[in-house]
Amino acid sequence: MENGNYQMSLVEKLSFVRYSGTQEELRAAHILQDEIKAAGGESELMDFTVPAADIKTARVTAGGRELECVAYGLSGSLPEGGVELKLHYAPRGAEEDYCGMTSLEGYAVLLNALSFDAYKRLNEMHASAFITFSGKWYDDENVLDLYSRTIRPKMQECGRIPGFAITAKDATELVRQGVGTVRLELAQEDLENISRDVLAVIPGTENPGESIVLTAHYDSVPVGTGSWDNATGAATVMALYKRFLKHPARRTLRFIWCGSEEQGLLGSKAWIAQHEELMPEVKFCFNFDMCGTVLGPNEIYVTGGDDLLDYARQYAREVGWSANFVQKVHSSDSAPFADRGVPALGITRRSDTAVIHTHYDLMYPLCPASFADIEEFSAGIIGRTANARFLPVGTGMPDKMKENLDKYFQRDKKA
Repeated sequence: MENGNYQMSLVEKLSFVRYSGTQEELRAAHILQDEIKAAGGESELMDFTVPAADIKTARVTAGGRELECVAYGLSGSLPEGGVELKLHYAPRGAEEDYCGMTSLEGYAVLLNALSFDAYKRLNEMHASAFITFSGKWYDDENVLDLYSRTIRPKMQECGRIPGFAITAKDATELVRQGVGTVRLELAQEDLENISRDVLAVIPGTENPGESIVLTAHYDSVPVGTGSWDNATGAATVMALYKRFLKHPARRTLRFIWCGSEEQGLLGSKAWIAQHEELMPEVKFCFNFDMCGTVLGPNEIYVTGGDDLLDYARQYAREVGWSANFVQKVHSSDSAPFADRGVPALGITRRSDTAVIHTHYDLMYPLCPASFADIEEFSAGIIGRTANARFLPVGTGMPDKMKENLDKYFQRDKKA
């Protein structure tokens, strides 16, 4: 059994902001390539474009003071010089939150969260702007976890409404004090950045025409060091790469360190789009997203049928590995593969002692023993699958999982 120290050292190397399409994300990709080369392997970078925004001005003024804020990228701009808007608090953004109102023109709507349905209703009622909030009311103002998000393509189909995020503390005060108007300024330009997947292949020794994909994203959000989410998954896949490089399997193993997962699984989607000819060969996907914490249960997301669930449970029982099994779509880079009928297992370790997408996503809650444990289990089940005479499960998704995938990718939503 590996002792996990290698994974810890690689996580430490990757523990810096690695946001989609930035030079820091490219730096992280080069670190992964260096590790592959040092192990005696070869890799390549696969470029793809990602939508982005150059936010030039974002300002929220209310109650006589300017509030800490960020803008939603790709949400549009306001007239030069800004606008004064009436403020309306709509907790869910549901129809009931607008009783008696026929139009939201001239309003900035404060929402608890920006769901597709809430955003669609804002467009239908011609809202002039929206505001969400982040964190808790007592957050330390010196370490606010506000960062700009982009409006996803499915929402953009509804239209564009200039959007902002403020702190939960400021949002609390706006509603508590009954502030009736806000002044908003937003100027931004659409652009495209380049993100990259890091790719490595270990050809199969006997059945190279069938592939098993191992995925983990290496990008991060723009706050914190992204140690848990997801330098840990990237490090786990690297440890597995080094292991299988020494002991190739019967089937081909394709390793994909995905960029821009935090922007909507863009790296895994891009790999599929650029490798359509290989998709009939891909028979299985293992995804790693957040591993290695000292505390917390192991979890396996089973995106497939009952036969896949039984296979994972039985193997875990055979080797005595404790885990929760969740039969659903894993909100990570295995989802686009599952959407193409590839059975997928998402291996992770949940813990309330670590927090993603904040400045608290640090090295501290991680330990070598947890990395060693998940590597040993994963190497076992991947090796069994990759070396089996016949694959334990076939490709394809049961109807119920297809419905779940439709919901996850919002195909059940209409703009």
